[in-house]
Amino acid sequence: MDGGLDRRGWLPCYLSGAVFAVCMAGTTLPTPLYSLYQDKLGFSELTVTVVYAVYAFGVIGVLLLAGNASDAVGRRPVLLWGLGCAAASAVCFLCATALGWLYAGRLLSGLSAGLFTGAATAYVMELAPGKGSPRASFVATAANMGGLGCGPLLAGVLAQYAPWPLHLPFVVHLVLLAVSAVVLFRLRETVGERRPLSAVRPQRPGLPPEVRAVFGPAALASFVGFALFGVFTSVSPAFLAQFLDVDNHAVSGLIVALAFFASIGGQSVVGRIGERRSLPLG
Repeated sequence: MDGGLDRRGWLPCYLSGAVFAVCMAGTTLPTPLYSLYQDKLGFSELTVTVVYAVYAFGVIGVLLLAGNASDAVGRRPVLLWGLGCAAASAVCFLCATALGWLYAGRLLSGLSAGLFTGAATAYVMELAPGKGSPRASFVATAANMGGLGCGPLLAGVLAQYAPWPLHLPFVVHLVLLAVSAVVLFRLRETVGERRPLSAVRPQRPGLPPEVRAVFGPAALASFVGFALFGVFTSVSPAFLAQFLDVDNHAVSGLIVALAFFASIGGQSVVGRIGERRSLPLG
């Protein structure tokens, strides 16, 4: 009986984590499909990396302009906006008849990630029994990185083994986003005193003096790690096709997904290794 009560107590945390994963999957969904877009639209590998870079502008813009929005208006409204941006991104890729659609889709995808990352992490933690527990933290991390890994894996499998390779992955993602919106409406809001959107102000980047010594090494490690992820995800499908003669989109998606899944494994052993050794090892 206690086990059943425990599972029910954690269910909202797991459901919010699933919503988190669905949104993040959309940000990496096009990864194994860019070779198909190259054949269709005729652009270079350099253009692929530029399309990837547009995503970062969306993320950074949201974090600077509205990074604290969920603290004011509530977690669920911000997450619903994020799902809306993710859906608009999927529609752009569905309609992609020119390069501009890809730029718009990646920008909207960046906006969705910027809205989701902070708000969803806080939401997962707040819905868990005993807020801020290591288990809740792991759920949030696994949802984030696991979602990023599931995106290319899903798209690669559908592109390789199902019809309409440039359309079906985004249709499936739109269905998952709709289900996620229904789930969000059934979860409770965790911000008690909500304020209007007009109360949200752009944030100037800054650090309290007491955390600056910790922030430097952590920020450097995060920057290097995610820069590597960016390079790997943007060029590995083309590398596989051009230099290893691997044209299977499912294999391309799996290889990219493994990098993100491995990061979940790394996160799971941080507690055993200790934070001092984790950063240099990472």
